[in-house]
Amino acid sequence: MTIDLILPDPEDPRLSRAVEGVDENGQGKSIRVIEERPLTIYLNSQEIVTAMTIGDHPEYLALGFLLNQGMLKKSDQITGIDFDEELEVVVVRTAGVTDVEDKLEKKTRTSGCAVGTVFGDMMAGLEGLTLPDTPVHTSTFYDLSYQINHTPSLYMETGAIHGTALCQGRKVLAYMEDVGRHNAVDKIAGWMYLSGVPAADKVLYTTGRLTSEMVIKTALMGIPTLISRSGFTAWGVDIAQQVGLTLIGRMRGKKFTCLSGQHRLVFDQDLSLVPDEDKKQRRKGAVHD
Repeated sequence: MTIDLILPDPEDPRLSRAVEGVDENGQGKSIRVIEERPLTIYLNSQEIVTAMTIGDHPEYLALGFLLNQGMLKKSDQITGIDFDEELEVVVVRTAGVTDVEDKLEKKTRTSGCAVGTVFGDMMAGLEGLTLPDTPVHTSTFYDLSYQINHTPSLYMETGAIHGTALCQGRKVLAYMEDVGRHNAVDKIAGWMYLSGVPAADKVLYTTGRLTSEMVIKTALMGIPTLISRSGFTAWGVDIAQQVGLTLIGRMRGKKFTCLSGQHRLVFDQDLSLVPDEDKKQRRKGAVHD
């Protein structure tokens, strides 16, 4: 199967705009700032949630959100995904009737920087989950980190945004950005579903913190390895250990820390050949902490 690389479009005029201000010397300065707009997601006739998003790939975001919340199963027959740009609404339609009321009654607010919300039991679907024991070579981490940090992106133009990449071996397959890291992951999930991309041999790379929700979403997507330049939360580590997810954080320069799923790691990188991280890369990573 041939997969077309999907990347952010920094030139898309809908996603950012110029704002005039002054700098530390009182001199006039124009910078680009990221747009934020509401997107209301419906499942058939049921309104589910309104999320704040930058506005690109609304179909992927809506579908991935519903899949990651367990409101849609991969066995459900999706008959259409309709986006109304004027109303800022996405409707995901299925052949059968879905029952989401129980999940809507029980909500858990999460630590997402855009105030994420998880419906239903956060741990639902993890019981008995077995992730594939696909080996992951540490040499690929450094290649992927370099590629992602040098990919043209909205972050490089505006800041104030998170990125998530789906990777296979040394190859980046898809890179999504949004104001919330959870939105970026949901876009990846929706793209994988619609593109028929399997998860067993993939790695998810995120610029955000490794929180419980990030770990849960990655595990439910069936991806066995999650990497971040940023750090961990204790609950995120606990859940990763419970489900056997390989969890790698603080991936900067030559260094990383793995707190779960060490059995997948193949240490094949000669660290003397890895360059130290320059100051520009450190600044880029620090903004996402």
